[in-house]
Formats: sequence, C-alpha cells, structure tokens
Amino acid sequence: MPKLQSVIAFLLTVVFIVACQGNSAQQAQDSQALPDCHTVQHALGEICVPQPPSRLVTLNDTTLVDALTLGVRPIGTSVIDQMPSYLTDTSDITLLGKSEQPNLETMARLGPDLIVGIELFGKTVFDQLSQIAPTALGEWSGFPSWREHFDFVARVLIKEDEARQVWSNYSQKVDEIKNALSVQLQEMEVTVAYACCGTISIDAENSFAGSILGDIGIRRPAGQEPTDNGIIILSEELIPQMDADVIFVSAFDTDSEQVLADWRQKPLWRQLRAVQTGQVYVVDYDIWRGGNPIAANLVLDDLLNYLLVDENA
Repeated sequence: MPKLQSVIAFLLTVVFIVACQGNSAQQAQDSQALPDCHTVQHALGEICVPQPPSRLVTLNDTTLVDALTLGVRPIGTSVIDQMPSYLTDTSDITLLGKSEQPNLETMARLGPDLIVGIELFGKTVFDQLSQIAPTALGEWSGFPSWREHFDFVARVLIKEDEARQVWSNYSQKVDEIKNALSVQLQEMEVTVAYACCGTISIDAENSFAGSILGDIGIRRPAGQEPTDNGIIILSEELIPQMDADVIFVSAFDTDSEQVLADWRQKPLWRQLRAVQTGQVYVVDYDIWRGGNPIAANLVLDDLLNYLLVDENA
C-alpha cells in the first residue's frame, strides 16, 4: 500500500509540473500577442490601453468632440440626444444610439480597440463594454468637469502634448477677447440661461459657459455663484435672478423653445435690463452647453460678435 501511494504521488507531481509548464508557455505566448499598451487610471479602476488606439468608440458627445479636438476620429459613438450641430461631417462615424443605452451589438461588430466615455453613462454597462474592448470612464460631475474630462481623454489617447497646445491656443484667444472688450468688462454683467425640461435655468459661474466668461473676466450678477452641478434652476417668480446687462439664452428642443416663448411674455421678464435694452440673444444650445474646447472657441466667437456689435452700435 505505501508503494502504491508513492507511485500515485509521483504521477500527480508529474501532471502538476506539466500543467504549470503548459500554462507558462501559454501566458508567454499571450503576452507576445498583446499590442503595446499603457496603464490608465479611470473612474472604475485601471486598464491597459492599446498604444496607440486606432479604433476608438466614444460614449457621449463631449468625449466624441474631445477626441476629434485631439486629432483622433472615432469609428463610432453614442450621443445624449443627437450629433452636435457644429460638427460639419460625421458621416463616417457610426451612431450607436443614445448614451444612456448604447447599442452594444453594433458596437461589438465595429471591433473597437478602445472605448472611452464618462462614468455617468458607462457604469451600468461597464462589464459588457469591457468584454468588447478596454474601457476607460472619466469621472463627471456635470459641465464644471469639462476641462478635467478633456485632459482625461488626452491621457487615455496619449495626446497630452496636443492637449497642451489646445489650451495654449484657447488662452491666446481669451487674451485677445479681453483686450477687445477691455472697456466693457469694467461695467457689464452677463447672464447665461437655457430652457430645458419645462423650465429655465441659469448657468452658474462654474458651468461650461460660466467658466469661459470667468476666463475673460466678464462679471456675473449676484446669486449666480458656483453650484455642485453648475446649474441654478429657476421658477417664474425667480426671473429677476436673471437680471443683467446682457442675457444669452438657448433652448434644448422644440418644447423648450415654447417654454422660452412663454416666459418672454411674463411681466417679470419684461422688467429685466437686457430685455429693456434689446440685449437678449438666443444662441445655439449645442455650442453653449458643449463642454469641450471646440464649443468653447465657438462661445468665444459669439461673445466677440454680439458684445462688440453692442459697443459699436
């Protein structure tokens, strides 16, 4: 019996060694098959990103435009509502449905090697996304996060040098507008508002558009200080909180345009300084709520266009 036990133990040892050798060989083979990649921390952990990624899928509008700004053209994207109006040609980018529920089957058929988005839209399907391709999700706390998210996308795509150039160009344009508006900046207050979801809200100082105004040095009325998500939701009796020398307002959709039209008939609306002087401007929602450098530059163009016209009138 002891001899039999010894034989069995020997055979099990041999099997174990052979198995380990086989696993080691397979791991070495798999390692050689992997492309070069770099490790990136994201909201749900870390991933190894192909270096460089060549078949990118994005999960929301902001990430899509961030990638385009950095010179990377996604093969597919999901969007919150529709493709941003200021993108001239997206015919080669496959639309994968809405951001809150992207079409995973179509996404898988595209064969991406990287998926990038924000935690808000990607968290619930992260496991499924990760089975399709390495997935990196940036933290997102509303449009106050727009700069940090752009830098996150740049890190993931290994485009940090390009990102620095984008910010340099943006700062130069801000300085040019500061100089052009130097006299007005001392006495002008501006409100940025948008109609959506049955009401009108003010973009606080730390919103996307609000942060751009802050870069230029444009003053905001009292009560528009930073909030957690950069938004101040109004009711009709709070219309006076919008009061400013200039008001920029946008509408999300057709229903929101009707909300704006209704509010413009209210007595409190008609008492606003900008209304009385004819300085209420309806601007493009996609741009003024864009949350990316391309939209930011277009906001700067609008500011220069509208405010300098007023100065020369």
